[in-house]
Amino acid sequence: MKLPTKEEAENILLWGHEKNPGPWLNHSKVTAITAEKIALSCGMNENKAYVLGLLHDIGRYEGVTGLRHVWAGFNLMNDKGYAENARICLTHSFPNKDINSIFGEIDCTEDEIIKIKTQLENYEYDDYDMLIQLCDSICMAEGVCLLEVRLLDVARRYNTYSQEIMNKWNAFFDIKKYFDNKCGQSIYRLFYDEVIKNSIK
Repeated sequence: MKLPTKEEAENILLWGHEKNPGPWLNHSKVTAITAEKIALSCGMNENKAYVLGLLHDIGRYEGVTGLRHVWAGFNLMNDKGYAENARICLTHSFPNKDINSIFGEIDCTEDEIIKIKTQLENYEYDDYDMLIQLCDSICMAEGVCLLEVRLLDVARRYNTYSQEIMNKWNAFFDIKKYFDNKCGQSIYRLFYDEVIKNSIK
């Protein structure tokens, strides 16, 4: 599938940030760099991982939203002809394909919700879906941190917790274990100093 070049992806991200400035810009950059490094360690395509990570949250261009940001990103990337990026925009928030585990509001129409659920059900997640899910869950705007730190940070900011979210968290830990095995070491070792700095304050 066609992917934007790094330069094209960076320009799209800057365009989105101009429309809705916020820390999601740095979070997206950290996610991209982290995905690239893990991909290189795992024998995956690091350029692809970087571009997918950089634009995973591009739906934030619409403003402060919950579920809507995945749908907005999905549509934007499809409109630009980047179907693989569109897929990641949709899958990055749902390691277990449950939209009720979204942080924030379910702020889509009933028709959009049905389309999101149907699309997710039709995807068979691959290593790139899981890689961006992992990187999204360990990357703050400041850098890489422990998974537990990132998850609690998000839960506190959104003031939400449920069984659906607990299931989602367990899925993230399973994905981390998968990539630990794939890399032959804990992924934290690839970012050791950064993890210490951002997890122990």
